[in-house]
Amino acid sequence: MILEDRSALHHRTISVVMASQVFSGAGLAAGVTVGALLAEDMLGTSSLSGLPSALFTAGSAGAALGVGRLSQRLGRRAGLTAGYAAGALGGAGVVVAAAIDNVVLLLFFLLVYGAGTATNLQARYAGADLVEPGRRGRAVSSVLVATTIGAVIGPNLVSVTGRIAARWHIPPVAGPFALAAVAYAVAGTILFLLLRPDPLLVSRTLNASTPAAAGESAGPPARAGVTAGAATMILTQLVMVAVMTMTPVQMKAHGHDLAATGLVIAVHIAAMYLPSPLTGLLVDRVGRIPVAVASGITLLAAGVVSATAPDDSVPLLTVALALLGLGWNLGLVAGTAMITDAAPPETRAKTQGAVDLCVALAGAGGGITSGLIMAATSYSALSIGGGVLALAVIPFVIANARRPLADPHLGAN
Repeated sequence: MILEDRSALHHRTISVVMASQVFSGAGLAAGVTVGALLAEDMLGTSSLSGLPSALFTAGSAGAALGVGRLSQRLGRRAGLTAGYAAGALGGAGVVVAAAIDNVVLLLFFLLVYGAGTATNLQARYAGADLVEPGRRGRAVSSVLVATTIGAVIGPNLVSVTGRIAARWHIPPVAGPFALAAVAYAVAGTILFLLLRPDPLLVSRTLNASTPAAAGESAGPPARAGVTAGAATMILTQLVMVAVMTMTPVQMKAHGHDLAATGLVIAVHIAAMYLPSPLTGLLVDRVGRIPVAVASGITLLAAGVVSATAPDDSVPLLTVALALLGLGWNLGLVAGTAMITDAAPPETRAKTQGAVDLCVALAGAGGGITSGLIMAATSYSALSIGGGVLALAVIPFVIANARRPLADPHLGAN
């Protein structure tokens, strides 16, 4: 096999993955926007409205491990394509379950739908397979920012897809899951057809053929880098999912319609992805650890704003959810760079999948407990509690930053 120039192949990989992320972003955002509302309608209680988020985040956990292991064996193309196919199946299944009002089927397919979420996040690693450590933050951010387009469009199609679903005698809040099924299917098709040659497999070949690279990759991933990166992403994911999940429920309880909810969630998801180019630049130039610290501070600010916002203030809730998304973005890009720096190509996908499994489980915990916490206390208490918890990122990553790391580029970071 004749390998393409590494730089040219990297740019081709980024272009293909970005194209798929536009569609997968719409699939991800559509289900997130109405999942809690669908559960509340079908289960008849708001105390379990965090269950959909918990289920498709739990499904995401299993899929993260599966996609990571499949990518380790067969490459990114196989792993990502399979993950999006499962996400599409889950979205379609949710629509069917809602149409026949079958709660058991709904819960099962919400679990399967989570594979799309896991795959959407796993795709970011493909962008960093072929670049040097000093540019990994920007490579990851390029993939993440492509998600913004679909992620903003998805929630704003809630009303449209709801009306279409109603015409077919399907609950309107199930309509966005039909959009998700189509979007994930298109994303998977793009990767299956165009992600050739596979960036992870090429990275292994280049790593094995370059003496310096081979020396760098010897041995297990640096424990400090993996630990710091995992802790950053786990905490930011838990806080973000918990507060985001309950925001549509809080808005509905105070008379806001689906259009207002869709707007707030659209801004939130835009903030999760749109700042990525700047975040990636900061991660590469300022360092992984300072950006991780900034994520904890930003999430605290989000909690304070959402907790103190008047119930009828859509603008302030929008600001709070934007800060929530930004804090998540800072943590994700910094954590991803730490993990990729620490893991050599020979074990990279497996390590990344295992870390994303933990991240997804944290999100599942945030989703399932958020409804219970809000029912027992209030949305304000949930928001403040999440912000305070996010500050745990700071001492954790600073402590791990003092340990020796595998990659020389991390020394100053």
